[in-house]
Amino acid sequence: MGTHRCLSLSLSLSLCFLVLFNACLATDQDANSHRRFSEGQRRYRHCRLDRLDALEPSNRIEAEGGVIEIWDPNHEMFECAGVAIQRYIIDPNGLLLPQYTNAPRLIYIERGRGLKGVVLPGCPETYQESQQSAQEFRDRHQKIRHVRAGDLFAVPAGSAHWSYNDGNEKLIAIVLLDVSNNANQLDFHPRTFYLAGNPEEEFEESRSDREREQRRGQSTRKGSSNKNNIFYAYDDRVLAEIFNINVETARKLRGEDDYRRNIIKVEGELEVIKPPRSHGGSRGDEREWEEEQEEEREREREHRQRRRWADNGLEETICSLRLKENIGDASRADIYTPEAGRLSSTNSHRFPILRWLQLSAERGVLYRNAMYVPHWNMNAHSVIFVTRGRARVQVVDDRGQTVYDGELQQRQLLVVPQNFGIVKKASEEGFEWVSFKTNDQAMITPLAGRTSALRAFPVQVLASAYRISTEEARRLKFNREETTLLPPSMSSARRANPVEAM
Repeated sequence: MGTHRCLSLSLSLSLCFLVLFNACLATDQDANSHRRFSEGQRRYRHCRLDRLDALEPSNRIEAEGGVIEIWDPNHEMFECAGVAIQRYIIDPNGLLLPQYTNAPRLIYIERGRGLKGVVLPGCPETYQESQQSAQEFRDRHQKIRHVRAGDLFAVPAGSAHWSYNDGNEKLIAIVLLDVSNNANQLDFHPRTFYLAGNPEEEFEESRSDREREQRRGQSTRKGSSNKNNIFYAYDDRVLAEIFNINVETARKLRGEDDYRRNIIKVEGELEVIKPPRSHGGSRGDEREWEEEQEEEREREREHRQRRRWADNGLEETICSLRLKENIGDASRADIYTPEAGRLSSTNSHRFPILRWLQLSAERGVLYRNAMYVPHWNMNAHSVIFVTRGRARVQVVDDRGQTVYDGELQQRQLLVVPQNFGIVKKASEEGFEWVSFKTNDQAMITPLAGRTSALRAFPVQVLASAYRISTEEARRLKFNREETTLLPPSMSSARRANPVEAM
């Protein structure tokens, strides 16, 4: 009997604990949901949706080893989408100083090659260099990734990272920070925390003109507009004790007399542990082949690991996930039309780490005079950055009013709100872009073509809705067999090739 009473008491206590735990969990979830809803309401008050602008960089930082271009994070379209944008132009042998941010980053490599290091807390140091004794190591660190043009690279919020250009041309990357992400528990202002140097402020906070003037005056009096790295505020002796180093070395950590700014030049070549390259073939082709093989091996490991997680009922860990996915290679295009161009996209199904970032991306190439059919983004804002060429772009709101109608060109950026209709038509020189989308499974709905909304409607619905004949409705529905990319019309082709038209 005593045993039964103990078991009953134990079971009752367990049930009570479970009920209390679930109640607390529900309360926390309700509180978090309420907080996110309130923050969302506060953010969306900044949305001005009756007119969109093509935006160019508003600030430029010229550093020793490159340039950083920054778009004004206080512009209402960025506040509406909850994102911030910057662009790195890193010279050969240039090193972007180690840093971390309060928001996840999605980086598209526009041009060049380089190395990208990311520190993921709790993950092992898998790259190690041994001395004569197997027990000693001269250096060891987490894995370093090669990046090249077309790569999409993910950096979780709060993860320290750095970039180095080991190529012969500039390494150019466009970066989106999702400041409205749940991982950011601060305000919606992008904040970069540098771990070295004396970098310049990248994102200026929203202040009144008077406050900004006061700040400029203070910076002028100090003789520098730079901000400090995270070690600057600590006492030299405290740092020396923390790292078990001498005071002079500790003083250098603070970067007080370092005026190289955010990107520095590495003397000689950056020596880090990385796998040796095989011989044979050109260096560029060999490196690209090796990187493709490495990515394929990572995909296979990721697939096997996810199967084990599924079998064991365990959650996947960030240490085993890929941090990059190439969306620039023509051979990897999801949609390709020889006369019109190609589209590549990636989401959390293909690139699982995007589930953590809650972001996705699209890379597009339109040949001259080709068109991307009118469509809308069903569940995401879209931030379009032009990497080459020009296009006529029109965006339409829910009232059927044009909110943007103009030419987008290289280095310009356009934020297209969720559900707004957009159409792109390339100029004579063609059009290339990358779009960041604020959902890890962003979807579009075309308005024309084989996969369009109109194609899915019955003919009689179209005839009645548009007050047209059944035959006209049938032509409207079936005349386009393409999916999303349309080649130039015959009239455009004649204008583009007057000799051939004769």
